[in-house]
Amino acid sequence: MKKKNLNVIIVSSAIIMTVIAIIVIVGLCIPEPREVIQGQAETSDYRVASKVPARILEIRVAEGDEVSKGDTLVVLEAPDIAAKLSQAEAAFEAAKAIEQKALTGARQEQIQSAYEVWQKAKAGREVAEKTYNRVNRLFENGVMAEQKRDEALANFRAMQANENAAKAQYDMAVNGSRNEDINAARAHVSRAEGSINEISSYVSETVLTASADGIVTEIFPEIGELVGTGAPIMNVSMADDVWFTFNVREDFLPGLTVGSEADVYVPAFDKTVTVSITRIKDVGSFATWKATKALDDYDLKTFEVRVRPVNNGELLGLRGGMSAVMKR
Repeated sequence: MKKKNLNVIIVSSAIIMTVIAIIVIVGLCIPEPREVIQGQAETSDYRVASKVPARILEIRVAEGDEVSKGDTLVVLEAPDIAAKLSQAEAAFEAAKAIEQKALTGARQEQIQSAYEVWQKAKAGREVAEKTYNRVNRLFENGVMAEQKRDEALANFRAMQANENAAKAQYDMAVNGSRNEDINAARAHVSRAEGSINEISSYVSETVLTASADGIVTEIFPEIGELVGTGAPIMNVSMADDVWFTFNVREDFLPGLTVGSEADVYVPAFDKTVTVSITRIKDVGSFATWKATKALDDYDLKTFEVRVRPVNNGELLGLRGGMSAVMKR
């Protein structure tokens, strides 16, 4: 009986040793699993915003729509801007009229009137001159008193001054406005034209277009809502500017350097692409993933590793937020 129990023990031990040997052999044959670092796709985006306070009249796209550069996205309604444009155009027309008046000078009727006044003053001067000459001859002959001669001379000189003034008025009417007046009128026109251009630029901002190709990711207001200056209306993701972001613990950083290349698997495309590391940045002490000080060791911090595909054409249609896996 004892011999039988001993045989059972020996067989059992042999079986156990065999199982252990098989487990060890299988364990040695199984390759060590590769460390996997998971991240996500990121894309550059831009916000479509209003330059002027306005009301949403139309939204011509929906979230998820692909848009091309120049496509109309939103139509706004800004009646205040239209009213200001009308005022600026009226001010421009008034300034143009003043400029034209300065360039044209006096009307023909005004020139003729100034000419007639000059001729009248000229005739008065001629009569006063003849009167003075006669009185002066009589004074020289001793017939006329000196007082009369002096009165005739004074009247003659006064008539000369009247003629000169009338002639100056006539010349001014013929020559037109001064250069200073013309320059001032032109400056008013330029200022009014600048106001029109400024307000016209605001009017053009009531139709918002895509500044680059992309995908509409978010739309904030609804049709009919008021939006203020600079208020975001929608986000557009630029699909041609894609990168991946990974949060990597520092003990996984060896071998990852800026400028080096790695392979990233994108499950959404079931494709592995080659990427280039463009940035490694500390994400702050709050992002420590593994605390080991309690074990008399050191904390392992986390770094943001940003990579870009070497060939963007391999990931056409990639959306921000899609998963990416980097294997070391």
